[in-house]
Amino acid sequence: MKKIVFPTDFSEVATNAFRYALELAKQYHAEIILLHTYELPIVDHQFAPQNYKTLFDSLELINFDRFKEEAAKLKEIVVKHNAEKVRLSHALRDGDLVFNLKELIREEQADFVVMGTAGASGWSEYFLGTNTTEAISNLNVPVLSVPKEATFTSIETIAFTTRFREKDKKALQEVLHLAKGLQAKVKCLYVETQDTDNTPATYEDWKSHFALEPVQFHIIPNDDVEATITDFISGNNVDVLAMMTYKKGFFAQLFAQSFTEKMANHLSIPVLALHE
Repeated sequence: MKKIVFPTDFSEVATNAFRYALELAKQYHAEIILLHTYELPIVDHQFAPQNYKTLFDSLELINFDRFKEEAAKLKEIVVKHNAEKVRLSHALRDGDLVFNLKELIREEQADFVVMGTAGASGWSEYFLGTNTTEAISNLNVPVLSVPKEATFTSIETIAFTTRFREKDKKALQEVLHLAKGLQAKVKCLYVETQDTDNTPATYEDWKSHFALEPVQFHIIPNDDVEATITDFISGNNVDVLAMMTYKKGFFAQLFAQSFTEKMANHLSIPVLALHE
């Protein structure tokens, strides 16, 4: 973890997520890049006022001044967290958030994103939740989504849900790497439904593969996957839930929210989304 991108609209939700970004940056000696995006009005040049360039310049200046003011408030949080050694850089950009996130990650070769999510109740919260969902779906780096209810104390236990697919091993290895840096333990959870195609041999293969790693395996038979995961989180004092995002067909994406996105919008602990 070298560079963490932290998109912010300077809301309480985003500021809460900033605390997680700070603690991760401290632990990994990483840089945090603050990203703030804004939308300039679309004007048809044919009907634009003669001074439209001056108007746009003034709007950009207003956003820049607000950015400087709000960034100063974040630096107060840096001091409170004894994180003065964390390098902070800034990016202020016009346009769509997810587009700018992609561009910034590419330009800076960033490898992690931390952002706030407010769930999906109420109009303002809906849009915050939508941004997080789009980021989880469209970015190619891990995304830690932090709900407004989350309170940072420490990250001691990370749960990782799996389907025991062969390619999930790489994701678990990523989680273990993160956990080692935080001195956290990892609990790997599989909710075994009636239609499972896994066998005891699969479970033994995974346990053998990770025998030397600090991970515990939990296989829980139940057809209610969401409820089982929620109960597991509360019963094991889980601080972060790590999940894979699974690719789906185009129409499935149109009509169904993925399970990872759903959990990210409705849990009270951060969700770490890992990509295939």
